[in-house]
Amino acid sequence: MTESYEVLALRYATRDAKRQDHFHSEVPNPDDPMPMDYFIWVARSPERTVLFDAGFNADVAAQRKRTYVRSPLEALRLAGVDGASIQDIVISHLHYDHAGTIEDFPNARLHIQEQEIDFVTSRKSEPTRRAFEVEDVNNVLRAMYAGRVSLYNGSARPWPGLSIHLVGGHTAGSQIVRLDTKRGWVVLAADASHFYENMERGIPFHGTYDISQGIAGFDTMRSLAESDQHVIPGHDPEVVKRYPSASSELRDIVLRLDEPPREG
Repeated sequence: MTESYEVLALRYATRDAKRQDHFHSEVPNPDDPMPMDYFIWVARSPERTVLFDAGFNADVAAQRKRTYVRSPLEALRLAGVDGASIQDIVISHLHYDHAGTIEDFPNARLHIQEQEIDFVTSRKSEPTRRAFEVEDVNNVLRAMYAGRVSLYNGSARPWPGLSIHLVGGHTAGSQIVRLDTKRGWVVLAADASHFYENMERGIPFHGTYDISQGIAGFDTMRSLAESDQHVIPGHDPEVVKRYPSASSELRDIVLRLDEPPREG
């Protein structure tokens, strides 16, 4: 038995950047502008609501010079989701922009790859440690000691119609989500592909821990999704352009990923 999910992308922040900031090797026009958007994702069925990643807070936005449009909690409220009702959060990895507000969801169980915990608490993370916030890691450890963390070693199917898959690459324990929707199998890539172009060119993001795993992750996502058009990158403003908004009032804020992309 499976479940079909409504899948929403909620945009909460943005930043200016250049093309050279987003690729591990050289690409054409490296100095051209290439802004980055920040999203969290919601999967809803009649039986459950699952949050994928938790974003970051206003203090971290100011510290890291990100343009904070709204808090993840406010984005959820706009989408008609009560943050207090969230029972489960799948965390793609523990970078600041994916695990930064879990304290706002005190009733939620966190679903994380065990390799990610091992990685972030070991010396292996030192070259990429600036992408983590120590308080986020502490909050995850507090949740573990409170019995609110489910750890995985590879692929798993926590609920009907929703599976998680270890891909590594960006961090040692990065994971993606595969969802059954009315338009077929959709894969939420998070940072396994920041932009459509990362996967299209086969070039991982510049801050990738293991390049070979990052490249292999592109093939994994293709194999899990209905088509390449069913793979949703984690930071691409093109998602806002391609997918319909949940309503006219939520234009460019809440995007319907279970609907086909706009034509053209």
